[in-house]
Amino acid sequence: MRTLCPPCRARWRPTVSRSSVFTQGFWLRDIHVPAAIALQRRFKPRPDDVIVASLPKCGTTWLNALTFATMARRAYPPAGADHPLRRLNPHQCLPFLEGLFKGGREAELEVLPSPRLMNTHMPLPMVPSAVPGCRVVYVCRDPKDMAVSAWHFLRRLQTDLAFSVVFESVCDGAVAFGPVWDHVLGYWRASTAMPDKVLFLRYEELLRDPAENIRKLARFLGMPFSAVEDEGGTVDDIVHLCSFGHLKSLDANKTGHLDPLLPVPRDALFRNGASGDWVNHMTAAMASRLDKIVADKMRGTGLTFQ
Repeated sequence: MRTLCPPCRARWRPTVSRSSVFTQGFWLRDIHVPAAIALQRRFKPRPDDVIVASLPKCGTTWLNALTFATMARRAYPPAGADHPLRRLNPHQCLPFLEGLFKGGREAELEVLPSPRLMNTHMPLPMVPSAVPGCRVVYVCRDPKDMAVSAWHFLRRLQTDLAFSVVFESVCDGAVAFGPVWDHVLGYWRASTAMPDKVLFLRYEELLRDPAENIRKLARFLGMPFSAVEDEGGTVDDIVHLCSFGHLKSLDANKTGHLDPLLPVPRDALFRNGASGDWVNHMTAAMASRLDKIVADKMRGTGLTFQ
């Protein structure tokens, strides 16, 4: 029998790949509970910090790349042959808060020069000092596509994993860092209350018009593109550099693993990159069921996925 310390007020359950605990209204993988506690107690953002936030499998890798390329464009022109994104996986270009804080390595964050760029999957209540302490860029995705992407990703760890298991976990709200709706709504409400502090993006809109969304991102970061940059094609260069096809073709994204504790090959991050792939994996009844659950949870909030 697994025993949890009383302060966590947590329930334990096995999920699709690892054990997880339910604490403060969210499901976290048990290895991330120490990070959640440490982030709430010790994370001190600087006013010019930028945090990229999302649920897993909602466009994290792409948004990491876009934000890094946008913020670093003066030091590393996006068309340059020596750009870090041409030799490093996007996740290697900015620290993952959970990784630092779960291992007591937050001192590594303190020595980084400003403005710091970081990444997290944590729900907003787990990083309470982030808003209004710094800027947060959040991306959400149609939960149906998120479920499909999560299944393909998790199958690299558990080859016999059935899609129905992942689908039911999403419907139950028991995915990592979920429920989906509570995670998304936390950042959505913060973005409507403080639009200068939280930029809320949709994966599908990024796909439809990446250039315009990069411009929106740059304005939010206080780093709008100049007329010279526009005329020189800087935005288009960032679009190309960070495009799914280009990133997928690079050796840095074909070899190696994400994390010693999560031995998934980096190429698992670049499977499809499209929108609407759920139609190839869900029946109409499954899609309708998940749509209804999400619509019910988000009723009256002003946010929809349809």
